[in-house]
Amino acid sequence: MANNKEKTFNFVIVGGGIAGVTCVEQLSSQIPSADVALVTAGPHIKAVTNYKQVSRTLEAFDVEEQPSSVLEEKFPNLTVIHSAVKALRTHSQSVETVDGRVFGYEKLCICSGARAKLLTQDKPYVLGIRDTDSAQEFQKKLSKAKRILVIGNGGIALELVFEVEGCEVIWAVKDKAIGNTFFDAGAAQFLIPSLEADKPERAAPCKRPRYTTEEPAAGGSQTFTADRNLRGRHCGPTEPGSALGPDWHEGIVLQGAQQVSRRVSVEYQCEVEKIFTSEQLLSSSQQTLQPDIGNWPVYVQLTNGKTFGCDFVVSATGVTPNTEPFLHGNNFSLADDGGLQVDDHMMTSEPDVYAAGDVCTACWEHSPLWQQMRLWTQARQMGWYAGRCMAAHVLSEAVELDFCFELFSHVTKFFNYKVVLLGKFNGQGLGPDHELLVRCTKGQEYVKVVLRGGRMVGAVLIGETDLEETFENLILNQMDLTPYGEELLNPNVDIEDYFD
Repeated sequence: MANNKEKTFNFVIVGGGIAGVTCVEQLSSQIPSADVALVTAGPHIKAVTNYKQVSRTLEAFDVEEQPSSVLEEKFPNLTVIHSAVKALRTHSQSVETVDGRVFGYEKLCICSGARAKLLTQDKPYVLGIRDTDSAQEFQKKLSKAKRILVIGNGGIALELVFEVEGCEVIWAVKDKAIGNTFFDAGAAQFLIPSLEADKPERAAPCKRPRYTTEEPAAGGSQTFTADRNLRGRHCGPTEPGSALGPDWHEGIVLQGAQQVSRRVSVEYQCEVEKIFTSEQLLSSSQQTLQPDIGNWPVYVQLTNGKTFGCDFVVSATGVTPNTEPFLHGNNFSLADDGGLQVDDHMMTSEPDVYAAGDVCTACWEHSPLWQQMRLWTQARQMGWYAGRCMAAHVLSEAVELDFCFELFSHVTKFFNYKVVLLGKFNGQGLGPDHELLVRCTKGQEYVKVVLRGGRMVGAVLIGETDLEETFENLILNQMDLTPYGEELLNPNVDIEDYFD
């Protein structure tokens, strides 16, 4: 393999997602004369658009799918190789693609992302949503569905259950509250009424819906219904928007086969016990458990003893670092979560091999206020920093850990609310040695700060609070806030001016 290299590049980046593309952009800007190759399986790449620096560490942007030719036109020394990687040979510093081509590298960055964890691999009625293709497949299946079952409690699940219309949703979460990855129970309760309420209209005007809430039944479940009282009448399609990215759902019509606006039933503290088809149900003892579960293509038995029939199941239970096929024959150190271990220069355990984004696990000593979460923002930050480190090593320049790794910060949108997460926003790793201050205005805002030793170490801001920059500074400065006590969140005190 080492003797038949088609070409050797200064830098080879594997993966056309946010981390890979950002790494390419950084390398090509730092060393314009360098030969750079981007190896990506698809014809499109993910580009960051509408980038905005919200504060010192907070950033907001859209993700847009673009033809790879856009990147090649921008950087003349870039070569895009449209193929997946078949094998990596670190000892000969070469990459083989599935179409049999071999390319050498001086430095390599693996940005292959992660793949969705599926409940089961070989069930046609189980769908994971991770990329554009799977999102379009979901849209296609949903258009004919009357009921789906969503498993998971992370970002994809949160967005999906809110956006789906015209289809009953059974939402199974293993936790006591929704959004456990991002919120505490208080924030979850603040958001729950949004499942009862109508979404902002993005199409032709309809009559104002009438809403009903079914009381939680025994066994830890809640049902939220928005009944448009327009059964049999069409209200117009959802307006198309951007491509798959942080706002992936805005790019596709998530409309089921029924006219009801939204009906979400949440089953708490449960997981999937078994998935079986209608044929398997008829030939098993399960049919005697709940004779009224109806005729559906697939059935799911949950650990709380309930069985639900549905048209298909959405598996949204997280991701697994996509380390294949880089491991075979090499000596990469892997983290407990399966990611490639990287140091504070984004270097793996193999010489001249870097990694960035969801495929890697940050194994340097973290700042007390930062943690890795496989999010779009961190993919961009890691890709940018990996490119900076690779260029610095070639140019024999010193490089320090970027400031973005000093404080965890993330801005997104859930249930149509702006959501800002800062630092140890859920008290991660703090044990009992912390206190919480909470301010909540129903339907408008939810503000939570995490204090340890009188100093702010984290915050959750839901709604248009305009507090993110102030709280970011208070967290970074580690100012003693003990004298202010609960007045810190007094709505009658303009905290922004107070700490300006």
